[in-house]
Amino acid sequence: MTPSALRIASAATGTSPASALRARRGGGLVFAAAMLGILLAGCGFQPMYGGNLAPQMSTIYVEEIPERNGFELRTRLIDILNSDGVMTGKRYRLKISLNEATQGIALQNDATITRYNNRMEARYVLSDAAGTVLHQGSQSEFSSYNVVQSPYATLAAEQDSSKRAAQDMAERIRLDLGVWFRRHK
Repeated sequence: MTPSALRIASAATGTSPASALRARRGGGLVFAAAMLGILLAGCGFQPMYGGNLAPQMSTIYVEEIPERNGFELRTRLIDILNSDGVMTGKRYRLKISLNEATQGIALQNDATITRYNNRMEARYVLSDAAGTVLHQGSQSEFSSYNVVQSPYATLAAEQDSSKRAAQDMAERIRLDLGVWFRRHK
């Protein structure tokens, strides 16, 4: 906007030229947001969890997974899928096998390990109530923790690292299942 146009706009509205310029910029942002919304609607974009996807996700029974990290993964999946953890009345079953490996990566001069990497891998199978396999996938997650002088603090760091990895993995499994359900409506 030219300086003379700003003066005219500010005189017409009774505001300062700087206020008129800010109003003009704000209107441009509103226009850009409206155009983006129109473009996304025109290309068929839909939010993944809008509409009728949540009721389908809540009909998934997540089978029990052994060990502490399996429990954490299953609990997080039940929460984010809005399931109740009970098999009765569920249309789908999710079976997960969890593999974990720990590797020392930082050594001191006396060969003591000061940092560990954990690798967690989940292979999962979604099937219907009759046992027909509908979808399969796998996710892996890395986490790490430091070894400190206190054995309790080291154990707490290891468990927290594994818990965060299981929670992140649950989110990615949910996204993968959401994509599958969206494609197979």
